[in-house]
Amino acid sequence: MTRALHEPQEFPFRTNSLNLFRLILAALVLIAHAYYTAGYDWSPGFNGENLGGWAVIGFFVISGFLITRSRLRTDAGAFLVHRIARIMPAFVICLLLTAAVFGPIAMLATHGSLAGYATTAPTPLEYVWGNLFLHIDHYAIGESLSTVPYANTWNGSLWTLYFEFICYLIVWVLGAFAVFRRSVLLTAGLWALSIAVRILMATGTTGGLDSDFELLARLLPYFLGGSLVYLIIQRWSYVPLFGLIAAPIAAVLMVFVPVAGGPLAAPFLCYALLYLSTLVRQPDWIARNDISYGFYIYAWPMQQLIFIFGGAQFGIVVYILITAVATTLLAVASWFLVERPVMRLARGRTAVPVRSSAS
Repeated sequence: MTRALHEPQEFPFRTNSLNLFRLILAALVLIAHAYYTAGYDWSPGFNGENLGGWAVIGFFVISGFLITRSRLRTDAGAFLVHRIARIMPAFVICLLLTAAVFGPIAMLATHGSLAGYATTAPTPLEYVWGNLFLHIDHYAIGESLSTVPYANTWNGSLWTLYFEFICYLIVWVLGAFAVFRRSVLLTAGLWALSIAVRILMATGTTGGLDSDFELLARLLPYFLGGSLVYLIIQRWSYVPLFGLIAAPIAAVLMVFVPVAGGPLAAPFLCYALLYLSTLVRQPDWIARNDISYGFYIYAWPMQQLIFIFGGAQFGIVVYILITAVATTLLAVASWFLVERPVMRLARGRTAVPVRSSAS
């Protein structure tokens, strides 16, 4: 018998459609970036953020929810191994493919030869080594993208991964404290503090802190908002009605409240996405295969290459469709050849869960 919307229940972690929603968010990032890589000086958005930015926000609230669950269900060592295995191998392969394959193709297509490709700074080796540890220090490889509208940028999406991993480390540390596992108050307080910092940074009061801190201040409230929702659901169960109510609250905050609207909306957005993921059924193939990460990391370089070969001359819609197809092919290859095998290996070596309040 179907349970009433107001009745507390367990969230269906194994039968939800979060894989599909993450793929949709990755597609929104591709759509937003397509305008820039095709030479437009604008991209669809609202309240000072384009669709790609809002999609990244969606990623972070879902990630905060799922990563907090992972931290409370595994010991510290296993958690760290799993997070590294999920992000790093596919990321490194993407860097290597960009330097060894995509860059030379672009160089040949735009300059007619590979002269200077290996020696003009940033060189391919500098691109790989300088970005190897997630912090993106080099976006260009020599002159390989000097002729496109969004020049000298091979991947404008990768910068978020560094800050996502910092969020992982924050939850990794917090997970060692019983108060984090047993109470929502610590996380609620940290979320509120992160919003205060975000507002302060928006006023231009940085206190001498660098741009990395400013970017973390922009993204951390969303991750902590998702973390807070997991802890709430863990303690008081999942209530579908709350998700139904949370959706319009999140929409109003995101659309009409500047600066603080998005961070304040984070837990409401998370709860709304969870609710939608229980209503919308995802294809079985997507349920078994999470290609959203590969889609996210390969979309931008595919857009640059496809622009070079004339894909944007047919209009923005066709350009988006072509890049989406090419990106999907690479994302599928990344999942089956890199991501899934590495994660299976990591889980096989760290398969013993610890007792926790999440178990």
